[in-house]
Amino acid sequence: MFRVLPETPADSFEVEMLLDLAFAPGRAALSSYRLRQGVAGIAGLSAIVRDEYDSVVGAIRYWPVRLGEAGDPALLLGPIAIHPTRQGEGLGALLIMASLERARLMGWRRVVLIGDEPYYRRFGFSREMARALDFPKPVNLKRLLAKELVEDAMQSVSGMVSRWKPGDAQKNR
Repeated sequence: MFRVLPETPADSFEVEMLLDLAFAPGRAALSSYRLRQGVAGIAGLSAIVRDEYDSVVGAIRYWPVRLGEAGDPALLLGPIAIHPTRQGEGLGALLIMASLERARLMGWRRVVLIGDEPYYRRFGFSREMARALDFPKPVNLKRLLAKELVEDAMQSVSGMVSRWKPGDAQKNR
């Protein structure tokens, strides 16, 4: 039995332990972490999975970012992690599908991530959709993927993925 719940501040320690297990403690040196630094995650989208023992066995987080010179708002998906003993049970897909639909209902128009296209393609992410984007270095741009939550949301978007500045309004999603 699994329960998908919104992530709360009380879950932070368990989520961080899961992320360390899944990605190693050096994960914070990745360029995507610089985009998240000092920026609050998106309430209502970041979620956890608790198992029958009440342990956190899955987590997904979302962060606001800006795209290109125009500063088009977007979501940065990640990290997402599933405990190694629970991988292959569909928990990652469950978290991704449910949260993408919530993001669309909240008014977000586009999502970017750094990941493996063969895995994320089934959720509608593609390198082609991100072709006009750049990402802070170091990064393998072949792993920069994007998804439209609203048709044509990426059509005229180009340029660097940049940090959301505290105080940026989310009304212009």
